[in-house]
Amino acid sequence: MKFKWKQVWIVPLAATLCTAYPVLAQPDGFHSGKVIPQFGPVATVEQDVEIPADARFKVLFDVSKAAKPGEVNRTLVSAARFINMHAEAGVDPENIEIAVVFHGGASIDLTRAETYGARNDGAENANAAAIETLRAHNVQVYLCGQSAAYHGIVNKDLLPGVDMALSAMTMHALLQKDGYTLNPF
Repeated sequence: MKFKWKQVWIVPLAATLCTAYPVLAQPDGFHSGKVIPQFGPVATVEQDVEIPADARFKVLFDVSKAAKPGEVNRTLVSAARFINMHAEAGVDPENIEIAVVFHGGASIDLTRAETYGARNDGAENANAAAIETLRAHNVQVYLCGQSAAYHGIVNKDLLPGVDMALSAMTMHALLQKDGYTLNPF
């Protein structure tokens, strides 16, 4: 077998570039957001429906589907996009409150490196950096305790900033009582 010298440095270089922060491809017409430029790309839209300058949003995202190992969960990207697109449209980010409730198979996306890697063939949890970024923008992240128990996840397994709830149903009821609306996606 002939030695290929390029492989010696290409693989480590690619691994280094990909693990610093996952790069998400942006479709044509989309660009990085102003508030969370790392992910949650947005498109500039000529709107027919005006958003009032004093608009306030309290939005709840529900997620039950896990991301592919090593990728950011699509719902976390949507939460960042919500903040980015509304900020671009003139809404003060301080007037945007987001909560994300995880349950079912998505529960693993909220676990620390040891737990996540053990269940995903050693893959890094790209959700860790995304959650840290979202938490810095006051996004609340909850895990359904019933799903956690089913998947053998305990509090010490959770990423920093993730709160264990009794259940996803409980968090939905409490958040909706507090004025959050459920995002339909």
